[in-house]
Amino acid sequence: MLFNSTEFLFFLAIVFSLYWTVLKNRPRGKTWLLLVSSCIFYMFFIPKYILILFITIIIDYFAGIKIAATEGRAKKIWLILSIVSTCMVLFVFKYYNFFIDNTNAIAQLVGWNYSIQAMDIILPIGLSFHTFQSLSYVVEVYWGKQKPEKDFVTYSLYVMYFPQLVAGPIERAANLLYQFHAKPMFNGALAAEGMRQILWGFFKKIVIADTCAAYANAAFGSYETLSSTSLILGAVAFAFQIYGDFSGYSDIALGTSKLFGIQLMRNFHLPYFATSIPDFWRRWHISLSTWFRDYVYIPLGGSRVSGWKFYRNVFIIFLLSGFWHGANWTFIIWGLIHAIVYCIYYAIWGNAKRTETGTPPLWKTWIGGISTFAVVVLAWIFFRAKNVTEAWAYLKAIATNSPLGDDVRQFIPLLLLLIPFHFVEWINRNSTNGVFLSNFHLNRTVRLAIELVLALLIIDCYYSLDHEQFIYFQF
Repeated sequence: MLFNSTEFLFFLAIVFSLYWTVLKNRPRGKTWLLLVSSCIFYMFFIPKYILILFITIIIDYFAGIKIAATEGRAKKIWLILSIVSTCMVLFVFKYYNFFIDNTNAIAQLVGWNYSIQAMDIILPIGLSFHTFQSLSYVVEVYWGKQKPEKDFVTYSLYVMYFPQLVAGPIERAANLLYQFHAKPMFNGALAAEGMRQILWGFFKKIVIADTCAAYANAAFGSYETLSSTSLILGAVAFAFQIYGDFSGYSDIALGTSKLFGIQLMRNFHLPYFATSIPDFWRRWHISLSTWFRDYVYIPLGGSRVSGWKFYRNVFIIFLLSGFWHGANWTFIIWGLIHAIVYCIYYAIWGNAKRTETGTPPLWKTWIGGISTFAVVVLAWIFFRAKNVTEAWAYLKAIATNSPLGDDVRQFIPLLLLLIPFHFVEWINRNSTNGVFLSNFHLNRTVRLAIELVLALLIIDCYYSLDHEQFIYFQF
């Protein structure tokens, strides 16, 4: 079930109504309702794959209890059992064919004629997201930072909570479990905020992302014949497509959760206003970057180590992040680009930035912002391309095709859409919750008029544009 579908709106209306009316004074019933609703939501994709999800839930549930109840070697064995079993599911469905294909390619190079057959399987929706959510739970229990959840229904809901099940944010047990145990109380202000956030999320996805998708698809589908300027604009279109797509999903997820009185973590904070690559990763997919920081980067020594070990840690994090996104060398190169620029930044300015105080000069902010956006767009080309060959061909076409052509004019409507959108994002930069215009005390009539315009634009684009599946569903 896609968020950008009428089925989801009916589904959400039914669940919301049951949650606050029929089960108004039944906390346990509300927990069961959210769990059953999450199962129905997930089974709209490939129903039988819910069995895979429940197997990992059962293993990690009992592992968490055993980890907390044992000490020494037994404690570590239970942790390893949980991590290995959870990661094996991820490996089989997401990475097995990648390794087989590369093994067969190497075998051909060395003259080995035998080839291993790849498996004909479909990646379960959102597998990487709920895998990382499960892993964070058992690690936190092992570290003694999280008490094991004894209630199986509540733990299952922690993994399967439908607003963030298939594309995050990747939540921590410390943030969600206590909210599931608390007695739900309807908060009208929070629900209204959630509705506005859902509306803004739909605008980002349906109006911004799906419009940009048409331009990005045209550019990547005809890069041999388009001018360099058009190809650059096509890459920019994809940059805003993936931002509108993923941050739009996150806004819908956060807004939907607020309807049930449950707060999820913010996953985006205006990433295209970042002034450096480190700053970009403090703003983009925050739940994933903090996950790698807490469970990989810091255990490796983080920035406390000196010399080459710091750069080693950075490369490990970004290569793992690239590989997390997909079993393709394009994602690994995407991560490698970010790692290289991150390390260059710290090699040149790292120490100075740690001691810098006050607001930097405007020219530094502009140069940092433009150069960071250029690097991010460059890396997105590899992320978008089907393979490395196509990515290099696209870059070569940018460098060698004619700078201008009549085709540039077809991108003018795109610019007329993105410039005001970027301006709206900028004036909302000080918002603490990411909700559209939440930091402005607007007259109620004015706010309703703006929201009505957004709704009409969403409806118009919904029926006039091709519907694109959320990009991050494939991860």
